[in-house]
Amino acid sequence: MAPVGEGPILAGDIGGTHARLALFEGGSAEPTAIEVYATREHRGLGEIASAFLAAHPAEPVAASFGVAGPVRDGRTDAVNLAWEVDERELAGRLGIERLAVINDLEANAWGLEALGPGDLSPLNDAEAETGGTTALVSAGTGLGEAFVTRGPPGLRVHASEGGHADFAPRDQLEGELRAWLAERERHVSYERVCSGMGLINIYDFLLQGSGAASDPLAEARSGGDEAAAITAAGLERRDQVASAALDLMASIYGAQAGNLALTVLATGGVYLGGGIPPRIDARLRDGGFMRAFTAKGRMSGLLERIPVWVILNDRAALLGAARHAERAVSAEG
Repeated sequence: MAPVGEGPILAGDIGGTHARLALFEGGSAEPTAIEVYATREHRGLGEIASAFLAAHPAEPVAASFGVAGPVRDGRTDAVNLAWEVDERELAGRLGIERLAVINDLEANAWGLEALGPGDLSPLNDAEAETGGTTALVSAGTGLGEAFVTRGPPGLRVHASEGGHADFAPRDQLEGELRAWLAERERHVSYERVCSGMGLINIYDFLLQGSGAASDPLAEARSGGDEAAAITAAGLERRDQVASAALDLMASIYGAQAGNLALTVLATGGVYLGGGIPPRIDARLRDGGFMRAFTAKGRMSGLLERIPVWVILNDRAALLGAARHAERAVSAEG
């Protein structure tokens, strides 16, 4: 085994749709090798990581993988993944002693301090409180949440599964949406209305309510990535229902981001991560997101003073996983 602090770091961002793996050297923010794999085309993370190291031979001194879903004692529960991940089994298969499996949002949160101004797009250009708690709400295949606190020991990242909290409708339309979903799902969470699957659900609900005889996006949706087809049609405003679905999801996203900001008192700011926010950044700027974010009655003034950013760098979780692994190496040094 290479001495502590010498050798490459293996980092992974494992989502429900894609698995990104990269090698980093010497604390660099630029990977020496990176690959993206379709998660469902493989039987597990061990297979993916083995293929990556076969393509890019290396002897990592440490590895960290941010994996979608809750992690307990180094094991994941398959929520948005087709398979489970076991930290000990993976370490043995890859021959990496210092290996950790953490929640994907925890990895993303570790990457926040590695982001520069060009990696962020401000939605609410307020001033962050120095040392204040920061929150992360990521919309992609699912809806993930995490938050970061700072104190005498330094930065501490807290994983969360708040995306699976009960969806709370704010008006009649959202109440009807919830009732429609409750007929189809055992549990109607925020993830069911604020994610890739959430956008599909909202579109189908609004399409049914529109009285349309057929789905105008049926051909585009049959291509495989239904959420992308709906997003494209909505952003281009060539389909009224798709456009309305984007607006409704953006508003729900803002409401839940505001809920998390209040829950953890995120005076250090709120970050919007995942694959969806950068794609719909222009629609988030239409105002619906921030109106919902700040619509908290007596707490509205507090929310108006909290900065909000869209993360544009799709490697944030990879950078965070690398930082997590480097921290483990440094702790032993």
